[in-house]
Amino acid sequence: MSLTITDNLVVSITYTLTNDDATVLDSTEESGPMDYLHGADNIIQGLEDGLEGKQVGDKLKVRVDPEDGYGEVFTELMQVVDLASFEGVESVEVGMQFESETDDGELEIVTIKSVEGNEVTIDANHPLAGVTLNFDVEIVGVREATAEEIEHEHVH
Repeated sequence: MSLTITDNLVVSITYTLTNDDATVLDSTEESGPMDYLHGADNIIQGLEDGLEGKQVGDKLKVRVDPEDGYGEVFTELMQVVDLASFEGVESVEVGMQFESETDDGELEIVTIKSVEGNEVTIDANHPLAGVTLNFDVEIVGVREATAEEIEHEHVH
Protein backbone atom coordinates (compact mmCIF):
# COMPACT_ATOMS: atom_id res chain seq x y z
CA MET A 1 0.00 0.00 0.00
CA SER A 2 1.36 3.36 -1.02
CA LEU A 3 1.43 6.22 1.49
CA THR A 4 -0.49 9.37 0.64
CA ILE A 5 1.50 12.58 1.24
CA THR A 6 0.53 14.25 4.52
CA ASP A 7 2.41 15.98 7.33
CA ASN A 8 5.38 14.21 8.95
CA LEU A 9 6.17 12.01 5.98
CA VAL A 10 9.48 12.14 4.14
CA VAL A 11 8.82 12.79 0.47
CA SER A 12 11.33 12.27 -2.33
CA ILE A 13 10.74 14.15 -5.60
CA THR A 14 12.43 14.87 -8.87
CA TYR A 15 11.56 18.13 -10.59
CA THR A 16 12.35 20.69 -13.22
CA LEU A 17 11.54 24.28 -12.30
CA THR A 18 10.87 26.87 -15.00
CA ASN A 19 9.58 30.42 -15.13
CA ASP A 20 6.78 31.56 -17.46
CA ASP A 21 9.33 32.01 -20.29
CA ALA A 22 10.15 28.27 -19.98
CA THR A 23 13.67 29.11 -18.77
CA VAL A 24 14.92 26.27 -16.54
CA LEU A 25 15.68 27.75 -13.10
CA ASP A 26 16.49 24.54 -11.23
CA SER A 27 16.37 20.79 -11.70
CA THR A 28 17.18 17.59 -9.84
CA GLU A 29 18.37 15.97 -13.07
CA GLU A 30 22.05 15.96 -12.05
CA SER A 31 21.74 15.95 -8.25
CA GLY A 32 19.13 13.22 -8.02
CA PRO A 33 15.88 13.26 -6.03
CA MET A 34 15.29 15.84 -3.32
CA ASP A 35 13.96 14.66 0.05
CA TYR A 36 11.98 16.89 2.39
CA LEU A 37 9.78 16.55 5.48
CA HIS A 38 6.21 17.37 4.46
CA GLY A 39 4.52 19.95 6.68
CA ALA A 40 7.74 21.31 8.20
CA ASP A 41 8.15 24.33 5.89
CA ASN A 42 11.16 22.70 4.19
CA ILE A 43 9.93 23.73 0.72
CA ILE A 44 7.86 26.64 -0.56
CA GLN A 45 4.21 26.55 0.46
CA GLY A 46 2.78 26.48 -3.05
CA LEU A 47 4.72 23.34 -4.00
CA GLU A 48 3.95 21.63 -0.72
CA ASP A 49 0.23 22.37 -1.20
CA GLY A 50 0.40 20.88 -4.70
CA LEU A 51 1.95 17.66 -3.43
CA GLU A 52 -0.48 17.13 -0.54
CA GLY A 53 -2.53 13.96 -1.02
CA LYS A 54 -0.37 12.58 -3.85
CA GLN A 55 1.46 9.22 -3.95
CA VAL A 56 4.60 7.59 -5.33
CA GLY A 57 4.49 7.48 -9.11
CA ASP A 58 2.33 10.58 -9.45
CA LYS A 59 3.59 13.08 -12.02
CA LEU A 60 2.18 16.56 -11.95
CA LYS A 61 2.67 20.17 -12.89
CA VAL A 62 2.43 22.67 -10.06
CA ARG A 63 2.17 26.39 -10.80
CA VAL A 64 3.16 28.57 -7.84
CA ASP A 65 2.33 32.26 -7.75
CA PRO A 66 4.88 34.55 -6.05
CA GLU A 67 2.84 34.91 -2.85
CA ASP A 68 3.03 31.11 -2.34
CA GLY A 69 6.65 30.94 -3.52
CA TYR A 70 9.40 33.43 -2.70
CA GLY A 71 7.11 36.42 -2.26
CA GLU A 72 6.64 39.63 -4.14
CA VAL A 73 9.47 42.07 -4.86
CA PHE A 74 9.73 44.71 -2.13
CA THR A 75 11.37 47.92 -3.35
CA GLU A 76 12.38 48.76 0.24
CA LEU A 77 14.79 45.79 0.07
CA MET A 78 16.70 47.51 -2.74
CA GLN A 79 19.15 50.30 -2.07
CA VAL A 80 22.05 52.16 -3.59
CA VAL A 81 25.36 51.91 -1.72
CA ASP A 82 28.80 53.31 -2.39
CA LEU A 83 31.26 51.11 -4.26
CA ALA A 84 33.67 51.64 -1.34
CA SER A 85 31.34 49.38 0.72
CA PHE A 86 32.88 46.45 -1.18
CA GLU A 87 36.41 47.00 0.10
CA GLY A 88 38.68 44.10 -0.78
CA VAL A 89 36.51 42.91 -3.67
CA GLU A 90 38.52 43.16 -6.88
CA SER A 91 35.58 43.63 -9.24
CA VAL A 92 31.91 44.22 -8.34
CA GLU A 93 29.64 42.91 -11.10
CA VAL A 94 25.91 42.52 -11.73
CA GLY A 95 24.64 39.18 -10.45
CA MET A 96 27.25 38.76 -7.72
CA GLN A 97 25.89 37.88 -4.27
CA PHE A 98 27.21 38.92 -0.88
CA GLU A 99 26.28 38.33 2.76
CA SER A 100 25.22 41.50 4.53
CA GLU A 101 24.26 42.21 8.11
CA THR A 102 20.91 43.90 8.73
CA ASP A 103 20.37 46.61 11.35
CA ASP A 104 19.12 43.95 13.79
CA GLY A 105 22.20 41.75 13.29
CA GLU A 106 20.60 39.17 10.97
CA LEU A 107 22.55 37.94 7.94
CA GLU A 108 20.95 38.32 4.53
CA ILE A 109 22.04 37.64 0.97
CA VAL A 110 22.11 40.66 -1.34
CA THR A 111 22.44 40.54 -5.12
CA ILE A 112 24.17 43.23 -7.19
CA LYS A 113 21.55 44.63 -9.60
CA SER A 114 23.57 47.44 -11.19
CA VAL A 115 26.92 49.21 -11.00
CA GLU A 116 27.03 52.79 -12.26
CA GLY A 117 30.23 54.63 -11.44
CA ASN A 118 30.59 54.52 -7.65
CA GLU A 119 26.92 53.64 -7.12
CA VAL A 120 26.00 50.00 -6.60
CA THR A 121 22.34 48.94 -6.43
CA ILE A 122 21.87 45.95 -4.14
CA ASP A 123 18.73 43.84 -3.72
CA ALA A 124 17.92 41.79 -0.61
CA ASN A 125 14.83 40.19 -2.18
CA HIS A 126 15.11 36.48 -2.88
CA PRO A 127 16.35 36.07 -6.50
CA LEU A 128 13.04 34.34 -7.35
CA ALA A 129 10.82 36.95 -5.64
CA GLY A 130 8.07 38.09 -7.98
CA VAL A 131 8.54 35.06 -10.25
CA THR A 132 5.75 32.61 -11.03
CA LEU A 133 7.25 29.14 -10.65
CA ASN A 134 6.30 26.12 -12.77
CA PHE A 135 7.30 22.75 -11.33
CA ASP A 136 7.21 19.56 -13.37
CA VAL A 137 7.35 17.01 -10.53
CA GLU A 138 7.48 13.26 -10.08
CA ILE A 139 7.01 11.71 -6.64
CA VAL A 140 9.59 8.94 -6.35
CA GLY A 141 9.36 8.06 -2.66
CA VAL A 142 7.22 8.52 0.45
CA ARG A 143 8.06 7.06 3.87
CA GLU A 144 7.30 7.56 7.53
CA ALA A 145 9.61 10.10 9.16
CA THR A 146 11.63 9.06 12.18
CA ALA A 147 10.87 10.65 15.56
CA GLU A 148 14.20 12.48 15.30
CA GLU A 149 13.36 13.87 11.85
CA ILE A 150 10.01 15.13 13.13
CA GLU A 151 11.63 16.66 16.23
CA HIS A 152 14.35 18.38 14.15
CA GLU A 153 11.87 19.31 11.39
CA HIS A 154 14.05 18.06 8.53
CA VAL A 155 15.18 14.86 6.84
CA HIS A 156 18.27 13.09 8.15
